[in-house]
Amino acid sequence: PPSAVPPELGPEMILFLLFCSSEWSLGEPPAGEEQDKQNANSQLSTLFVEKPQTGSVKVGENITFIAKVKAEDLLRKPTIKWFKGKWMDLASKAGKHLQLKETFERHSRVYTFEMQIIQAKESYAGNYRCEVTYKDKFDSCTFDLEVHGKRVFFGDGQDDAGELDFSGLLKRREVKPQEEEPEVDVWELLKNANPSEYEKIAFQYGITDLRGMLKRLKRMRRVEKKSAAFAKILDPAYQVDKGGRVRFAVELADPKLEVKWYKNGQEIRPSTKYIFEHKGCERIMFINNCGLTDDSEYYVTAGDEKCSTELFVREPPVMVTKQLEDTNAYCGERVELECEVSEDDANVKWFKNGEEIIPGPKSRYRIKVEGKKHILIIEGATKADSAEYSVMTTGGQSSAKLSVGLKPLKILTPLTDQTVHLGKEICLKCEISEYISGKWTKNGLPVQESDRLKIVHKGRIHKLVIANALIEDEGDYVFAPDAYPITLPAKVHVIDPPKIILDGLDADNTVTVIAGSKLRLEIPISGEPPPKAIWSRADKAIMEGSGRIRAESYPDSSTLVIDVAERDDSGVYHINLKNEAGEAHASIKIKVVDIPDPPVAPSVTDVGDDWCIMKWEPPAYDGGTPILGYFIERKKKQSSRWMRLNFDLCKETTFEPKKMIEGVAYEVRIFAVNAVGISKPSMPSKPFVPLAVTSPPTLLTVDSVTDTTVTMRWRRLCARVLL
Repeated sequence: PPSAVPPELGPEMILFLLFCSSEWSLGEPPAGEEQDKQNANSQLSTLFVEKPQTGSVKVGENITFIAKVKAEDLLRKPTIKWFKGKWMDLASKAGKHLQLKETFERHSRVYTFEMQIIQAKESYAGNYRCEVTYKDKFDSCTFDLEVHGKRVFFGDGQDDAGELDFSGLLKRREVKPQEEEPEVDVWELLKNANPSEYEKIAFQYGITDLRGMLKRLKRMRRVEKKSAAFAKILDPAYQVDKGGRVRFAVELADPKLEVKWYKNGQEIRPSTKYIFEHKGCERIMFINNCGLTDDSEYYVTAGDEKCSTELFVREPPVMVTKQLEDTNAYCGERVELECEVSEDDANVKWFKNGEEIIPGPKSRYRIKVEGKKHILIIEGATKADSAEYSVMTTGGQSSAKLSVGLKPLKILTPLTDQTVHLGKEICLKCEISEYISGKWTKNGLPVQESDRLKIVHKGRIHKLVIANALIEDEGDYVFAPDAYPITLPAKVHVIDPPKIILDGLDADNTVTVIAGSKLRLEIPISGEPPPKAIWSRADKAIMEGSGRIRAESYPDSSTLVIDVAERDDSGVYHINLKNEAGEAHASIKIKVVDIPDPPVAPSVTDVGDDWCIMKWEPPAYDGGTPILGYFIERKKKQSSRWMRLNFDLCKETTFEPKKMIEGVAYEVRIFAVNAVGISKPSMPSKPFVPLAVTSPPTLLTVDSVTDTTVTMRWRRLCARVLL
């Protein structure tokens, strides 16, 4: 970890150690940091509405990757980051060959983030990642970029170095056959090399403790003071192969001085491993059968002075004993590239098109080591994995080509067209011969999962399940297997039995219309497909057209029209709906109301000096609604002016007119009243004359008397005749 870096190293050396330490990998963050990030984002939240997809481009062309984030539930803009590999943030690489853009569409509340690669180079190929965060929500997706074209390798100082790759730390190089080289002093190489080359040199020459070596290099660069005890001091460093023998020698200024040898501060005693020799003023120590534990700091004391050195034990070169072999595979298969080396558990590096492969928790690449056998495993190979793969050891290298193609795809069970009732479940199911994923579209647009819509993939079976089918679920659905130019289409037709909605009518479905007015009875209907409506009365269909009684059809209603309603239009009308999902029927009673017929002429049953009593019968037709009462009018027989006798309706069929003039002839008539209005007047009654009661007879006398009879006489009065 970074805390282990020696404090005496300068800032530049500390920064370099952070990249070169065996506990760090290019393109992969430290384990602690990665764990913290995973803990912080253990609750993943789906924020993407569109994720960037794997793409390919030719060298020199442009390509754009797009990510979209729905923001309707977000109070502020989410944060997005683009990475290459595991942790290379591309924000710092924006420039001539990389542009990052973002836009916001207010209507749909969608943020669109774009990463555009301009004039692509083959070094840009690899795995990319897009991360979006908002408060405690986090989402990420990975995608690949494949660049087609002639391979070009960049060395130090090239303009393109470090734009989208790690060439500043790991140089691209062509894999060349190993050549015999003379013995090299690694210590001298490191002393004269650029710091950026340290890791490369350490790997090539089998140095395992690069950090300790650099620490010692820092100390070695200090200016040694001249010694009074030593005529010749130890060399700054010694190098020996594992299992070899090394010789340390100093020359004393005074041969009488006592000499002691130390390793890491512990005094070394003579043994079969450590052998001491004295030759005049020269003091020599041999270390036999050197191992990795002997790789350390040594010093020798003479009196009060000492001189020190470093011993570096180099492991023998690891050779590739079994070469990689060219491999052909199909998409989705597990691919294993295997080689063998000369040593167990040796340090081996894998490369794809010259770029080092860094396995990680989310990577499809996995490296397996079984003794001398090293295997690169690619899970679920894709066409983007087609490349040249190479393996490098400290003493050899090997390369092979991997070609990933499409396996012939067979459709075992195609999608079928479906007709589903509204509210029922829609299930589109197909089966293909390969265990690959795919994408669903509806009317050309991607299908998004929801609480009601689920996408299921189990092995070779793909299903799209929609619960509680709605009308808007109708359409053309297509399943497209990934990486194959094949599509499986199906049509979904959602039907609904027709319904007649009579909520606007009264309990007995009666509609009342006044005679002479226009009736437009609109009945809401529903159904999918839209049902056909037929109106009828007394088994006679009412046609659409321009008749006085006609039907009119609309997508969501059917209308019965009666122009100038008549009494005979009253009756029961029927509406019938029909579509492929079923039928519906309803009956509606239409009641045409009018003013009543005029009553029959009233009759006068009794008269007085200024009054009379009149009676009548209700009209034969009450207008379709109950009679509310009557109005009575009278006039003098010789007059044409009628006078109303009551202003409050008379509820009975008898009436007693008053305040008439005795001896004057009168006529009366009746009006019937209902909720619609007042009827025409009845025929007038027969004329009548009000008369007072006659006075008692006068001059009453007995004319004659017999045993059985009496004859009486009185004066005759003038007769009054009822006209």
